[in-house]
Amino acid sequence: MENCKETDILAITTTVASRADGERLARELVERRLAACVQLDDGLTSFYRWKGELCAESEVRLVIKTLPQARASIEAFFREQHPYDVPQFLAVPMSASDAYAQWAREQVVLTAAAPAQTPAR
Repeated sequence: MENCKETDILAITTTVASRADGERLARELVERRLAACVQLDDGLTSFYRWKGELCAESEVRLVIKTLPQARASIEAFFREQHPYDVPQFLAVPMSASDAYAQWAREQVVLTAAAPAQTPAR
């Protein structure tokens, strides 16, 4: 991303149905070095409409702290690993303290994105 400052952090939130799913995603994101930190918040109730039905479900929220440049990689990770058909993906740019931003830059390893594949004809 252009115009990123060294103290820029991206906070991405998503939700899952269980603590086990949240822990699995959190561990994988940190192990793959896509995120510096992932926090889990239990005890949420989400109200939403899905396939024409009003739903109310218990969920766990993940708050993923990463670098702005890792956004596309995390979106790709969600397509592969997230248990929901349409996962919440909300990204909020933040400005961190110098020390926290430095730590995050040391934790997140950015790799070149794979080139887009052209469909076979």
